[in-house]
Amino acid sequence: MFFSEILKEYDWDRMGDEIHAKTGLDVERALTKAQSPGEEIDLEDFKALVSPAADKPGYLEAMAGLSRQATQRKFGKTIQFYIPLYLSNECSNHCIYCGFNHENKFARVTLDDEQIMEECAVLKKMGYEHILLLTGESPGKAGIDYLEHAMQLISPHFAQISLEVQPMDTPQYERLRKSGLHAVYVYQETYNRNTYGDYHPAGMKRDYAWRLDSQDRLGLANVNKIGIGALLGLEDWRTEAFCMAMHLKHLQKNYWRSKYCVSFPRMRPHEGEGFQARHMLDDRELAQMIWAFRLLDDEVEMSLTTRESPDFRNHMVSLGITSISAGSQTDPGGYAHPDTETAQFEINDDRSPAEMKKMIEEQGYEVVWKDWDKVYDAR
Repeated sequence: MFFSEILKEYDWDRMGDEIHAKTGLDVERALTKAQSPGEEIDLEDFKALVSPAADKPGYLEAMAGLSRQATQRKFGKTIQFYIPLYLSNECSNHCIYCGFNHENKFARVTLDDEQIMEECAVLKKMGYEHILLLTGESPGKAGIDYLEHAMQLISPHFAQISLEVQPMDTPQYERLRKSGLHAVYVYQETYNRNTYGDYHPAGMKRDYAWRLDSQDRLGLANVNKIGIGALLGLEDWRTEAFCMAMHLKHLQKNYWRSKYCVSFPRMRPHEGEGFQARHMLDDRELAQMIWAFRLLDDEVEMSLTTRESPDFRNHMVSLGITSISAGSQTDPGGYAHPDTETAQFEINDDRSPAEMKKMIEEQGYEVVWKDWDKVYDAR
């Protein structure tokens, strides 16, 4: 059974009520289990850890400390570097929160071979080995044939290629694996089925179940790593977090050969009519969410992008995050020829990879530019 069918059995408002009903005793019980060898916290414990009851200095400090210990135990004192490469800003969707919304009037660009290699040359000079390819959702302009060709073009130059593009079917994911695909990230934006259509009034992305079941199709295709997440700010973050946790556990149970990554993108300013997020969470709440996921699963990778402030990213390096981007541009061709008018959103941390590397090393951590080799893709 795919996850969209499972989630039908859960009522959004009821999940929120159950999270808000958790008490300090529930939080303490979860923290005790997290500290006890051989014990694992379950989804009920997770509800307590993301609840308002856990948002107290003593509990948050305990969560932060346990998150640091668990992360260092499994990942050591390392942070993986990756960088996004936007191939196209063409999009057929009308997502009201996104700069790529097809109704926004700005130049649409899809990189050709020469432009792609120009971008790659800049990224190689920065030192990157892990590259994340992104597009809007426009199969006619940047569909499977275009992506496969781009990956074949790029593959000889980078150790890892990941994708964040429109959802595909299992045979298409299997096809891209043969061209060097390592990981795919698909963010549901919101797990709230009741309001999902409000944010996606037109376009392919309006199909809630097709998007939500992307990770199941990725699992069937035996993709090495699968990423999940929600766009934080659209709906109540605590309920989004619980749905993400359920989704993660479902995937791990059914597609155990794949690795998993959780991301925490918060809303950022973008091109077009001003969309006002109604459920923004602050830094303290985002930290609580990250730590809760680390206590739920000490092996899952967790990523933090340049959407976040320098100060927040500095603090989270040692508190649970395992991968981070630096020097990012969110527009096609933006590394060789920066043009913020065609960007998907405004970044919040514009430090260079060298500056980020220095900050990380000053905290006693090591930057990992490559943690995978294509020889392992033989499976």
